[in-house]
Amino acid sequence: MTAPSRDALREHLLRTRIAGQVGTPRTSNIGNIRKMLAHDPDYWFGVELTRDWSLEAVVAVMAERVGMDPDPTRETGSDVVDPDRCLDALDDAADRLSTLTKTGGTALLATGHPTGLLAMFMTVARTLARRGVDVITPSAESWVSVNDVHRRIRYVGSVATIGTGGDLLHTHSPEPMQLILAGLHRRQEKLPDLVIADHGWAGAAGQAGLPTVGFADTNDPALFVAQTEGKVGTVIPLDDNIAPADYEPVTAYLLSKISD
Repeated sequence: MTAPSRDALREHLLRTRIAGQVGTPRTSNIGNIRKMLAHDPDYWFGVELTRDWSLEAVVAVMAERVGMDPDPTRETGSDVVDPDRCLDALDDAADRLSTLTKTGGTALLATGHPTGLLAMFMTVARTLARRGVDVITPSAESWVSVNDVHRRIRYVGSVATIGTGGDLLHTHSPEPMQLILAGLHRRQEKLPDLVIADHGWAGAAGQAGLPTVGFADTNDPALFVAQTEGKVGTVIPLDDNIAPADYEPVTAYLLSKISD
């Protein structure tokens, strides 16, 4: 589709609640900050925090990078993604994609939200490949232990996901990306020049020092804290589980700086 203008996309973000008043409740946002700080394996996303973070400090990061309410004592009601912060992050990510297509190199895409972001990531992967980027699919069909359960890494349209073998699954876990990167090191293969991912896929990539563009909801504090610590280059704040068709204008806007 034709890329919308920034103003048109802003209206779309608000209308579909990809940004603005999002569906993720405040109780989930604050609760997940507490889980991250407690090093809950489902919420730390593979990020080794180097600062002594408090709940108040993380809420301040979320207010700055997402636009959420900065009051750490409020734990009920709704919450907000500032659409202009979302758009600014999309602009930064678009610049990174454009640079990659001009300089050549490799990209790795992965999602823990196959019901939401997979279609967007598939379009990005396809577009990058057409522009000469090597979109790699390492460790395809490999099995990985996630919370003591075996899951399979499967690429769909060159985007890594995990599943049971027959179903794709939602995941926060960093282990699949960690396995992929360990395999690349073991085989002495080139690491990707850019990772585009969410959840633990993005956190583990950033923790490993790879240039990373992450997508994160208001209840995904680990990626925004990782960005503040300099581990993840760009994090795009948005509701990450809207109907896939609603992300099509976002995808078109993101790819608009990549020339034919």
